[in-house]
Amino acid sequence: MKDAEGLKAVEGLKDELLLRYYKPLTVTVSEQDAGKEVRTVLERRLGVSRKLLSQVKLTEHGLTLNEERVYTTAKVSAGDIIRVRMEREQSDDILPQDLPLDILFEDEDLLVVNKPAGVIVHPTHGHYTGTLANGVVYHWLQRGEKVRFRPVHRLDEETSGVVAIAKTGYVHQQLSEQMQRGEVDKRYLAYVYGAPPAPTGVVDEPIDRDPESPHIRIVTPTGYPSLTRYEAVKHFGGGPGEAAATLVKLKLETGRTHQIRVHMKHLGCPLIGDKMYGADANEITAWEDCVNRQALHAASLGFVHPLTGEKMEFHAPLPPELTALEALLKQHSKHASNVRFWT
Repeated sequence: MKDAEGLKAVEGLKDELLLRYYKPLTVTVSEQDAGKEVRTVLERRLGVSRKLLSQVKLTEHGLTLNEERVYTTAKVSAGDIIRVRMEREQSDDILPQDLPLDILFEDEDLLVVNKPAGVIVHPTHGHYTGTLANGVVYHWLQRGEKVRFRPVHRLDEETSGVVAIAKTGYVHQQLSEQMQRGEVDKRYLAYVYGAPPAPTGVVDEPIDRDPESPHIRIVTPTGYPSLTRYEAVKHFGGGPGEAAATLVKLKLETGRTHQIRVHMKHLGCPLIGDKMYGADANEITAWEDCVNRQALHAASLGFVHPLTGEKMEFHAPLPPELTALEALLKQHSKHASNVRFWT
């Protein structure tokens, strides 16, 4: 009878942990780590931040050693089992909405979507509905998942393409650190007026707010370091020195606000359809009307999965408005000259 009661209690605890916490991060202590403190082992083995540890240790089952609650300073022995459990969270301040989602990948740790142009990633003042966050929160509720919306990075409202969303604080922390170390491979496609001065190159120019218009960014010597690599993929209406437009492939080494748009304008090749950093008097109305937004697409995103260690890469095809723009550019050209693709 006592055995049955004990088994029932264990099962009850498992159910409670499943409902209250995400799947735990688990470390088996090695001989090499014997005698070290719990926090040292977790930092070395999993890269768990001090901030995350300070949060999880506040809950009953947040930080355990051999299923017993411990302080981060507890010493460990070889074979010990350390578990880190993060409490389940959800974005109660985001209204769930049944919105279309183009899901490229999803597991219990990550969601990767192809965001259409015209959609804001996260609600802002005056934009509380119709955002990517509203649709994702609804999607998770339909799946019975209690998850907080944590975008790893953001795209401008008028930029389409790949967006990664972390489902736990640990995954968000790990991917953010990969970005800070330059280990996340973000590549974009842009249709620009004219052509860059060279087929390939680097724009290494600091960016900051325009003192006269703080919502606009400019290249300025006193700005934050900003580096964009580019390569011409296809010229429309001539060669490099005489092209009316160019399809450019870009790789971000830093992630400043409006970085691609500012750097391309600095090169003398503003994005077609860009109302803020656009071509002004030299714009071609038919091209602007065709795309009806900045011609920028986050084409691919690559990173290492924080929990599986798998190298992952996601691709988003060109949306209809950009394929229509390319068709129009080809009509404008007597020929469209292909340049080698960047690999």
